[in-house]
Amino acid sequence: MAARNPGMKLDLEWVSKVRVNTQAVLKRAQHIQGQKIPKKQWQAAWLLKAVTCIDLTTLAGDDTPSNIHRLCLKAVQPIRYDLLKKMDMHNKGVTTAAVCVYPSRVGEAVITLKAANSSLPVASVATGFPAGQTPLETRLQEVRMAVAHGASEIDIVINRKLALAGQWEAMYDEIHQFREACGDAHMKTILAIGELGTFTNIYKASLVAMMAGSDFIKTSTGKEVVNATYPVAIVMVRAIRDYYLFTGQKVGFKPAGGIRTAQESLLWFTLIKEELGNDWLCPHLFRLGASSLLADIERQVGFQHIQYISIPYFPAYKYVSFNFFFFFYRSTIM
Repeated sequence: MAARNPGMKLDLEWVSKVRVNTQAVLKRAQHIQGQKIPKKQWQAAWLLKAVTCIDLTTLAGDDTPSNIHRLCLKAVQPIRYDLLKKMDMHNKGVTTAAVCVYPSRVGEAVITLKAANSSLPVASVATGFPAGQTPLETRLQEVRMAVAHGASEIDIVINRKLALAGQWEAMYDEIHQFREACGDAHMKTILAIGELGTFTNIYKASLVAMMAGSDFIKTSTGKEVVNATYPVAIVMVRAIRDYYLFTGQKVGFKPAGGIRTAQESLLWFTLIKEELGNDWLCPHLFRLGASSLLADIERQVGFQHIQYISIPYFPAYKYVSFNFFFFFYRSTIM
């Protein structure tokens, strides 16, 4: 993952001045949704790229060691071998970005991945997921436990009542404590945007989360009525861009909840490319939180009866260690 975001002192003056133009956001979202998506070999390329940005997730009440085992093996080999071989990608190390589980399942995931000789990171939800309503010390202990069991990424949830009441100092202090409890593990902060009320609140919560040291900001737990939407994403990535311009620190973005189709994943790449630029088009700064998306991507790749361009045609993508033929800085997604 990218370098840590050190955060900054809470700037309440900046937060208090935030106003979001709802109509402008909706118009921009409509524009994004109207963009063309890549076709044929370009589409297959970007779909494989999407796979490498997925946090393959299971957060079910009936999770068992065998479920976690299967999830980890799927993360290590997310696309069928025969499909990858047709594209000459079978030996290029195509994996998902991470696996994401409950804290009590972290140890099982770590053991499975180690046995599979994989360095894939294990992410864990924490801090009273999904509601964030347990006592603070309990939430902190949950973070520490997940890290102790081997999680290298922690997805925390904010206490929504603090954002709704405009108690930004209290929210900043809690997130900062979670960041310290994470130690060396990267922290993704889930805003649960469907429960924050307004775009202005979402922008302010994004800003406070980044000031407190969040390495990623994430839309949703997937348990709310409203999850990842394009208008909300625009508000959040604009906050990321403003924070970057002010501090020079790049914070990642993770839409989660309700992303199920391959075509949707391509639109998310379009949004990130247009709003944040090429630097964010990598797993270090962009993740897709999904449990069913991978199956549709695999189906779509299988439907592509095309002649694939050879790998050497494309320059390697500078943020990863393997030479995927689709990691390039061209504007094919526009």
